[in-house]
Order: sequence, then C-alpha cells, then structure tokens
Amino acid sequence: MISEPSRHCAVELQALPSRIGQVRRILSAQLRYWHLDPLIDHAALGVTELLTNVHRHAQPDKTCTVEIELLLDRLTVSVYDHDPRLPEVRVAESFATCGRGLAIIAAVSESWGARLRGTTGKVVWFTLPAPSHSPAVALAAYSVYGAVTTGPFGNIVPVALVEPVAADLPGHAPARPAVVG
Repeated sequence: MISEPSRHCAVELQALPSRIGQVRRILSAQLRYWHLDPLIDHAALGVTELLTNVHRHAQPDKTCTVEIELLLDRLTVSVYDHDPRLPEVRVAESFATCGRGLAIIAAVSESWGARLRGTTGKVVWFTLPAPSHSPAVALAAYSVYGAVTTGPFGNIVPVALVEPVAADLPGHAPARPAVVG
C-alpha cells in the first residue's frame, strides 16, 4: 500500500456562513499552490456543500475540520464533525431551496462517501481526479517510484513501467528525420 508521499492541508473551524467563504479561499489558494487550478471550482463547490451541511445539521456543535489531501493522482476533500448521524441523499422537489447538496457532490466528484468515527462524529468526503501533468502529481509519483516521465497522453508514468522504444532495443537503428536536407 502506498501511503506516501502526499500533500496535506487541514483547517479547523466553526461551520458558520462567514467561515465557509474563508475556507473556500484557503482551499483555492492551496490548490493553486499545488498547480491544481482545474480542480478549484469543483473542490470549492463540494466543500461549500459539506460545510453547509455541518452548519445546518450538525449537533452538538458546529466545530469541524476540513482536510484536503493529494495522494498521487487523487485529491480527497474531507470534512470531519462531531455529529455521529450520517447524511442521507434526498430527492428535492423542483422548487425546493435545499436538499441537493449530496447530489451536487455526487455529480461533480469522482466518488464520495461518509463513515462514522467511533462515537465522536463522522467524516464526509469526496474525491477528484488530479490532472496527471500537474507538478504536484509528478513530485508525488517521483517520490514513490524514484523517477517518472510523461506518457504519450501527457500522463505521469513511473520510469520503471515505461517500455523502451524500438530505437533503444538492441539491433534497431535510431529513427531518421522525415525531412532530409
């Protein structure tokens, strides 16, 4: 099991409307720092929905922790709170002004879930695929595999898994340029 390397950031807060905007800005800045700009909109939307659920439903308090973690090619956003009740996906009426948060998270994420943390609360999380050409993903892959290269589709590939090209094999001549002259 690969548990390292990862990039990790955690923020503890009271899930109040004024703090939710601050957490969105922190998350956006962290993802920019990790060169994961394409994930900002979906991650910010997802964390907003999770924090809104804590604000509206969590008992006995609104204290929670938001964690974001990049592990190789997957970004996980988790919100831990002190309420042991697991969230339920609801079907909202057409004109309802609430009740769509988990459906939105399911729509914008690769996967999501919730689990209990003993009797002290729960964690609700979602994942987003990280662009494999990101320097943060390359650094994480390099740390695990020792060396990486870019594959034919811009994806990060561990060097140990890269097959040699024909020119590198014994008995094959190197390729010649198509234009002579």
